[in-house]
Amino acid sequence: VGASIFASNVGAPMFIGLAGTAAASGFACAIYEWHAIYLLIALGWVFVPVYVASGAFTMPEFLKKRFGGTRLRVFLSVQSLILYVLTKISAELFAGAIFLQQLLGWNLYVCVGGILAVTAVYTVVGGLTAVIYTDTLQTVILLIGATVLFVISMVDIGGWNTFMTLYAHAASNNTRTDPVNYSCGLPRSDFMHIWRDPVDSDIPWTGAAFGLTVLGLWTWCNDQIMVQRCLSAKNMSHSKGGAVFAAALKITSFFLWIVPGMISRVFFPDEIACSDPKSCEEICGNKAGCSNIAYPLLVLRKMPAGLRGLMLAALLAALMSTLTSIFNSASSMFTMDIWRRFRQRAPQHELMLVGRICVLVLIGLSLVWIPLIQVSQGGQLWNYLQSISACISPPWCWVFLLALFWKRTTEKGAFWGLIISTAVGLCRMILEFVYSAPPCGSMEVDERPAVLKDVHFLHFAMISSGVSIISTVAISLLTPPRPQEKLRKVTWWTRHDDLDPEETESEDDFAVEEVDDIARAKRIIRRKKKCRRIYNWMCGINENPVPKLTQEEKILIKKKMTDIREDKTTKSITTAAAIVVAAMTTFLLGYFN
Repeated sequence: VGASIFASNVGAPMFIGLAGTAAASGFACAIYEWHAIYLLIALGWVFVPVYVASGAFTMPEFLKKRFGGTRLRVFLSVQSLILYVLTKISAELFAGAIFLQQLLGWNLYVCVGGILAVTAVYTVVGGLTAVIYTDTLQTVILLIGATVLFVISMVDIGGWNTFMTLYAHAASNNTRTDPVNYSCGLPRSDFMHIWRDPVDSDIPWTGAAFGLTVLGLWTWCNDQIMVQRCLSAKNMSHSKGGAVFAAALKITSFFLWIVPGMISRVFFPDEIACSDPKSCEEICGNKAGCSNIAYPLLVLRKMPAGLRGLMLAALLAALMSTLTSIFNSASSMFTMDIWRRFRQRAPQHELMLVGRICVLVLIGLSLVWIPLIQVSQGGQLWNYLQSISACISPPWCWVFLLALFWKRTTEKGAFWGLIISTAVGLCRMILEFVYSAPPCGSMEVDERPAVLKDVHFLHFAMISSGVSIISTVAISLLTPPRPQEKLRKVTWWTRHDDLDPEETESEDDFAVEEVDDIARAKRIIRRKKKCRRIYNWMCGINENPVPKLTQEEKILIKKKMTDIREDKTTKSITTAAAIVVAAMTTFLLGYFN
């Protein structure tokens, strides 16, 4: 579980985006990774117990159990699918294509096609279990490859002290000859600091402490991709242990991606730190900047031929791991939370086929979106991802937080608070794409609106949070509360309540009401020709008959799946591990300031 959480998050954007932002900015981007450690612990200890107790399999389903109705559930599913296009599938494909383009010299879209073909080989065949087990193996490959490159690059540069000295002066020849007009090509004076000035810096400490918490809560504690891993654990202890193990692995991101990204700038300043649009376009095809190629260049020019293959394997492992996780979650949400709104008694083979078609549509939309990613946020992929998240995720973060911790939150309050704050975020996001910051060294005047130019996206996340909280609370207080009996096992305060017998009849629990239809359909399918069997295999349909469950069996299964009790010994071990990991992270955040 822990390896799968880590591998699902560490995709190609980590190699390209995080390393590239480190090359341009320095240590500060470590806050994104180390901040996530605390949130992973919160996921295991605070959020997952409630999700498990509720018996929900997806986040939209949890919203339905908590609030009733369907509009919140459908809204989350639709918006999640849109976010998968804007920030996940398109970013993964773009980042992976950049890596392959630098290594192999192929056209960007040829690289994208190759990535999709390789990923499809086992995405079509597998399910969540297959994804989790392959994640475990790929995490080992990923860590070995990145560790080898860190050691090689650190030895080659002459050690830590030399690295720090050289980075402070890592600038292109254009910047050195004209530092006044090309000052944007100089390393930041605060590159050694994680906590930076709240007004003039690229990652203000106020935004990192508060705004990033909101983004992180959505990413780590409410996103279907991450939560699904913990929900698949055998019990609560395994879920907590997986979250802690993933948190411990997150500590390594600083050494495996951030430091190598900075070292790459020292070795190749004319390319990584190019300071005028013309030279940047010649180097990497992007006028906005070339920091995204920092990690691929380091692999290509500093690793021996055999180890380059290892790093390519590590990249493809991370890329396929994340894509398969996204595809699995996207197909689940679309079929269970959207398609079944219109086809309530759709047979299993139809749901499987519709899920795969959904994935194909998302891939097509993501390919169209890639050119916009190239020019956004000064060409820095990592900042693009965070800025989009800052516009969209705060409203959802507060919907879940208020749902879990304030029983007075109503469906109308959550829905209309979500609509109001999402509208505010969309206004900012549209402006982000309409107005681009002037490229480094272009001498152009920054004519962007003040909300973009003067308000950092992490600070905007705080503003959006305020709008969300005020509107949700106000409307909830003006609308009737949800009956107390409907809040059993769906909030932090009621997670230990007794199971409501009526809940065993829920339409989403095991799809029990469809057992007869599915069994009848499968008896027909088994009589078809061989080509039909191939179709079944492609759609992931198991031809074995589905057993019919009695009401008592349904209740027993439901109780087992919503059980959040823990063995005292394992509970103590996981808690101690969480405290140690959190303490180590706190020390590192202080030490590297």
